[in-house]
Amino acid sequence: MADRDDEPGDRNPEEEFREMLRELLSGAGGIDPSQLASAAGLPNDPASIAALFGQLQQAMNRGDDGIDWRVALRQGEERAASGQRQIADDDRARLDQALQVASLWLDEAVDFSALPETPELLTRRAWVTATMPVWTQLAEPVALSISDELTRVMSEQAPEELRSMIQGASRMMRGIGGALFAMQLGQVVGQLATEVVSGGDIGIPLQNDGRAALLPQNVAEFGEGLDIPLDQVELYLAVREIAHARLFRHARWLRLHLITAITAFARGIDIDTDRLEQLAEGFDPSNTEELRNAVVNGALIRPKSDAQEAALGSLESMLALVEGWVDAVTADATGRLPRSDAIAESIRRRRASGGPAESAFATLVGLELRPRRLRDATAMWRAVTDAVGVEARDALWAHPDLLPTAADLDDPSALVARLTGTRTAASDADDEFDQALEQLLRGETPAAPGEDGEEPKG
Repeated sequence: MADRDDEPGDRNPEEEFREMLRELLSGAGGIDPSQLASAAGLPNDPASIAALFGQLQQAMNRGDDGIDWRVALRQGEERAASGQRQIADDDRARLDQALQVASLWLDEAVDFSALPETPELLTRRAWVTATMPVWTQLAEPVALSISDELTRVMSEQAPEELRSMIQGASRMMRGIGGALFAMQLGQVVGQLATEVVSGGDIGIPLQNDGRAALLPQNVAEFGEGLDIPLDQVELYLAVREIAHARLFRHARWLRLHLITAITAFARGIDIDTDRLEQLAEGFDPSNTEELRNAVVNGALIRPKSDAQEAALGSLESMLALVEGWVDAVTADATGRLPRSDAIAESIRRRRASGGPAESAFATLVGLELRPRRLRDATAMWRAVTDAVGVEARDALWAHPDLLPTAADLDDPSALVARLTGTRTAASDADDEFDQALEQLLRGETPAAPGEDGEEPKG
């Protein structure tokens, strides 16, 4: 007689749902493997499909509530390795020299000490490996929100006889949804590895050790078509990267400040449950394209709230301050380069447009990392440098309370007046108003303009 524990009726809901999913993923349940691969952003080939099914099976068997971001790392590394070239010895020697010269030039343009670690040269795949921990940290709040809401909506939309099974297997559903999101993120970061030229190219330091880094293959591709000697392009980009790394090493609070602000913004993202319910009502397991498009195109993320718009404005101002400072000091340090202005303009155009992978990350996570007020910030740092010099300018990075504000981007002259101790008509008027208000609050009659408040002499 068979053991009664093996009978379907004695299984718990999670075991029943797990068995149902196994049947679906085996192909017997009607899921087209090529459609599922497309939903994960993978090519439709046997190796990719086999890897996808293996990763989803692993997600089903996970015992915790988190997302297995190793999936994103594997996807990113594989995507970046396609078309990757190894670093040639002559390229390495030339770029090492450019980085040394760049450090010497920066000594004259900034008040921050040289980096203790030697800048490194990375392949595209190595860049993915080094930066993925930060990418997953930025993406995790959105991934968990989408997975949780999708599980809830599917549970509510399911027939009564399946509802308890789905609720009992919510952890497993989250794992599968998270795995699909992680695969998408891996594809985005892997593509981004073909576009970035340096470690700080995105605006925030993506490597945990804070080292400066260049991607020689991408540097060379960036220089193609500029009609500028490659050695000038390499030296300019080396200066930019070391300036960025020196800033974040000196202002040690800055990296945590930025990443905390970004993750806080991501946690506040609101998922469009109405859109999810529409997808769940018409969900066809054999055709996952609609669900994939909703995730990739950002259709599941509601428009930003007023609080998020305010947080985004503050974050953009901080990113603009960082990038504007880097632009200003790079211009000072590369004055010897004949075509430095042309290279700077090419970088500004490239930054303004962004690349396809960066746009994909913005839609996937709901956050654009490119600051809109970069030109204003660069002009402000230039005015501050001219007014108070390099040392006083760089001292503003000692603490977040000392940094210029969004209002200073609007009117750098007020910031310069504060830093130099000079008076302006506006500041004198403000002082007179404050004095008059204080007298009124004490019940006194304010003196008329120009009066000194003293009794007339007899």
